[in-house]
Amino acid sequence: MMITTTHLKIGEVSGQTGVAVGALRYYESLGLITSQRGQNGYRYYAPATVQQVEFIKKAQALGFSLEDVKEVLTVHQQGHTPCNVVQSLLQQKIDHLEAQIQQMTTFKAELEQYRDQWASHPPKATEGDICPLIETVSLS
Repeated sequence: MMITTTHLKIGEVSGQTGVAVGALRYYESLGLITSQRGQNGYRYYAPATVQQVEFIKKAQALGFSLEDVKEVLTVHQQGHTPCNVVQSLLQQKIDHLEAQIQQMTTFKAELEQYRDQWASHPPKATEGDICPLIETVSLS
């Protein structure tokens, strides 16, 4: 197959996007980007690959996984605008973060309770204790 000069080698895509060659190969293995093999065995990418890689980087900056990105790109490749999918995935991320924030807030309050309790009533060490503070913690 003859590749025109408008196609880019993997190093050129890497240089233009700041994404490591290994990561680009990984993206390709996941089907996020595609290349054609030249007669010399080199991977050649269409110029639009640079835009796709930039899109992947932006999506990751928003917290989207590569699996999420693949879902969005698949909808796009089917000829549809994936904005509804993106909004749905984003809402899922927001909901997940809200749950994590609640869990972390509860955990922080528990830690503050231990700190205050230990400061005002330090536990006495008994034989075999590694740290009497931690020994007083209940696992139930």
